[in-house]
Amino acid sequence: MRYSYIPQGICPVEIFVTLDGDTVAEVDFIGGCDGNLKVLSRMARGMKTDSLIQLLSGITCDDKDTSCGDQLAKAISAAIKAQS
Repeated sequence: MRYSYIPQGICPVEIFVTLDGDTVAEVDFIGGCDGNLKVLSRMARGMKTDSLIQLLSGITCDDKDTSCGDQLAKAISAAIKAQS
């Protein structure tokens, strides 16, 4: 299932998350720092959703209360809920 998430407080305008059960199959960011987000997407691929949420939740960027990683964790959580 491919899920679309609209992030808050970061440069990317949309995050697409594809889950395969409890595993992240694919992540695509629309907008933002291309190279860094390609790395984040590639590293997320194949990881268990719970582990990735725990790893990324709460990360901040500069003076923001969130980051691309934190918003990815939120996107994964929302995708899990949509799957149910």
